[in-house]
Amino acid sequence: MLDLARPDPVRSDLLDTLALKGIRHGFFTRAGGVSDGIYRGLNVGLGSNDSREAVVENRRRAAKWLGVPETHLTTVHQIHSPDVEIVTAPIPYDQRPKADALVTATPGIAIGVLTADCGPILFADADAGVIGAAHAGWKGAVFGVIENTLAAMEKLGADRARIHAVLGPAISAANYEVGPERVADLIAADGANEAYLASSASAGHAMFDLNRYTIDRLTRAGVAVDHVARCTYAEADNFFSYRRTTHRQEPDYGRQLSAIVLET
Repeated sequence: MLDLARPDPVRSDLLDTLALKGIRHGFFTRAGGVSDGIYRGLNVGLGSNDSREAVVENRRRAAKWLGVPETHLTTVHQIHSPDVEIVTAPIPYDQRPKADALVTATPGIAIGVLTADCGPILFADADAGVIGAAHAGWKGAVFGVIENTLAAMEKLGADRARIHAVLGPAISAANYEVGPERVADLIAADGANEAYLASSASAGHAMFDLNRYTIDRLTRAGVAVDHVARCTYAEADNFFSYRRTTHRQEPDYGRQLSAIVLET
């Protein structure tokens, strides 16, 4: 059963080591929200067809857990791109830039991304006081959202040798089947991507290991890496999943938040 009283985010041991340096993070689950029906729990997606009042309350609860006012929880209008925004002040929800990652060196602003199978990545250089959050679906990961986020953090004074990066809950390879067009896209982007594709029961399809692909990109980028190995598709009580919703022929789906903040 979900605990409707309060959010209870999954956390990374790697990032938790930075708590004494004023960094707070969480990969939020469905726990602690007021939405019901197919959105049951902590749905933070105002782009869903859930009640706006419920989503606003869920975002308020997440912001409170992060220790910031509701107005200081900053997200983006995600477009499956490699684009990154540098944040120096809270961004109102209706003014969100179209991008898939945020970085900041400003304390008191919680930056976050929304997911429902794609990979949420949280970044931190505690010594420099620079943090980041990225939404890495297959397209963003393949075309550089990880590397662009790190470059933006470096512009703010981060050193990638000190950066901790954590991949949060996402769809596992066992549940992520892609069709022939996506297989072709991945191989066209880099022939080495074939290593992340396994055979499927469906002709021409493949099982894509987005998690391993993302971790390998992070490792090659030279940062310390952790992985919260939880499958959004398999854990229906804990996470929203676009693919699970599609397979169940449900009309819509919720989104969970992954966020990080430099405490004031």
